[in-house]
Amino acid sequence: MNALVQARDLAMTFDVSAPWLNRVMEGKPRQLLHAVDGVSFEIEKGKTLALVGESGCGKSTVARLLVGLYEPARGSLMFDNQDVHAVYKTSESTRLRRRIQMIFQDPYASLNPRWRVEDIVGEPLKEHGLISDAALLRERVAGLLQSVGLSALDGPKYPHQFSGGQRQRISIARALATGPEFLVCDEPTSALDVSVQAQVLNIMKDLQSTLGLTYLFISHNLAVVRHMSDQVGVMYLGRLVELADKQTLFAHPCHPYTRMLMDAIPKLHDTGRARTPVQGEVPNPLNPPSGCAFNPRCPLANDRCRSERPLLREVEGGRVACHAVQEGRV
Repeated sequence: MNALVQARDLAMTFDVSAPWLNRVMEGKPRQLLHAVDGVSFEIEKGKTLALVGESGCGKSTVARLLVGLYEPARGSLMFDNQDVHAVYKTSESTRLRRRIQMIFQDPYASLNPRWRVEDIVGEPLKEHGLISDAALLRERVAGLLQSVGLSALDGPKYPHQFSGGQRQRISIARALATGPEFLVCDEPTSALDVSVQAQVLNIMKDLQSTLGLTYLFISHNLAVVRHMSDQVGVMYLGRLVELADKQTLFAHPCHPYTRMLMDAIPKLHDTGRARTPVQGEVPNPLNPPSGCAFNPRCPLANDRCRSERPLLREVEGGRVACHAVQEGRV
C-alpha cells in the first residue's frame, strides 16, 4: 500500500478540571477528557478517507492533531515516512507545513474580515517565502482564485462581499497556495446551503484529480461522505468502531452503530418502511461506559460487551471493533 499518511494509536486528552483551589476546598479530583483514544488509520496518496460520527466523537480533534495544532498524548503520525510531530519541533517544520494544509469548517470565522482577498490568499506565499515580487504574487493569487471558480477581479474585495460558498472557495484557494499534497478538511461544507455544498464538493473533487491531492474529509453527512470518499472511518466517543472502503461500508455495514446511522438515512423507495432511529444519547465523555462505549445503546450488547473493550480487528472488507461481529451474533 502506498500510504502517504499513517496514524498509529493517536490519543488526545484535555484537562477539564475545576480550578486548583476549588478542587482543594471541595475535595474534587482532576477530570480528564479523552477526546481521541487510540485511533489508527492509513490514507493512500491521491485518495480520500472520510471520518464520520455524531457531534463530540473526536473527529475535529483528529484533524487538529494531523496539522499540528495539538500534540498527541500518545501515538504517532507519519507523513511521507516522516514523524510529523517530531518534525514540527525542528527548523524543518515550515517545509512540512507547506505540504499539509487545512480547510476549516466555518468560512465566516476562518477569514480575517479586515483583509482583502488578495492578502488572505497571498499570505501563505509570503509567509513561506515562495514569492516576494508583488507582480508575481498578484498573478499567482489570480490563478488560485480562478482555480476555485472565482474571478481574478475578486482580489481587492473583502470577505463580507461574498456569499458563504464563495468564502469557502477563498479558504480552499488559501489552503492550495503553498502547493500542498495533503488537505485536512474539517466539515468544509456544513455551514453552506445544499446547492452550494454540491458546487464546493465538485470543485474539491476536480482539484483532487487535477493536482493529485490526498484528503482527510470530516463530516456528519453520509451523503457527502458517499460522494467524496474512497474509505470511511466511523468514530464513536473518541475511537474508530469501523473502517472500510466506501462500497463495502454502504453496502454491508458491520458495526451496530454504523447500521443505525445508515438506517436513519431517509431512502426514496422505503416510504412505508419503519426506520430504526439511533437509540439513546451519547454517554458523558467524562464518564464513558466500561467495555464497549456503545454498549448502553446497542441491541446486541452482552456481559462481555459491558466489561471488555473490543479491538479493531480485520473482517472481510475492512476492520471492526465489535464483539458481536467477531462472535457472529450480528
